[in-house]
Amino acid sequence: MSDRAVQDQVIRALADAPYRASAAWRDRGLADAARVERFARFLARHFYHERVVHFFRYSGALARVTDRRPEAVLRAPQFDALLSTAVLGSRETARAVAALVVAHVAGGAVGTIPYLADLQRYEETMMVVEAGPRVWRDTGKGDGGRGKGTSPELVQGTVLLELDYDLPAVLATLLQPWATPPEAPRRPAKLLVARSRHGRVTVARADEAVASIVRLTDGVRTLEDLARAVRLPPAELEAALSGLTEIGAVRFSTGS
Repeated sequence: MSDRAVQDQVIRALADAPYRASAAWRDRGLADAARVERFARFLARHFYHERVVHFFRYSGALARVTDRRPEAVLRAPQFDALLSTAVLGSRETARAVAALVVAHVAGGAVGTIPYLADLQRYEETMMVVEAGPRVWRDTGKGDGGRGKGTSPELVQGTVLLELDYDLPAVLATLLQPWATPPEAPRRPAKLLVARSRHGRVTVARADEAVASIVRLTDGVRTLEDLARAVRLPPAELEAALSGLTEIGAVRFSTGS
């Protein structure tokens, strides 16, 4: 085995707890198991500390009311237990960590913040959507054409959030100095959360037309089928799909 292959195995073991516990890794005897486990857990705590502080920063700003810092959950026994199955950067582990944060913050004094449940859904979604594999270098291959016979499909991980409160109207204010928690208008808001192939997360307001496109885009309906289903003129549908493709919410596959 080359030095590069050995390095790759060690890096994988540090990031992937199930692999670290497997015979495939242990039988190699490349490093002391106890030391690798300690360092892997150290890395995991730093990795998820950065993400929790970033993606739950609005809940962090409300900590003076809830008395719950989101990142405090990383010192809880539940997080320690999760580390035995954690795969750093995976969507599954991001979902598990985010769920711990939501439960932790929701256990605080939340009665004076009526939009907190919506806010936590938004933050949890952001953290989960950001996770997962990504393209680090372009290969020159596009997402396919949009001519006859092509079918748009929703990219895995894309989420349409339907909220009771208009969160975008209050998010910036939450991060500014305030004496009492800023109020969010109680009016329905639809937010589309998507991630590009390179890992850039975008949040965009979605009107009913875009929401319908997201709900009905399944990789089976052709452009003609989708236009009929959402009751949009082809030109308007093409424009909407172009924007959705740009942010990574939709891609095109060629039908057989």
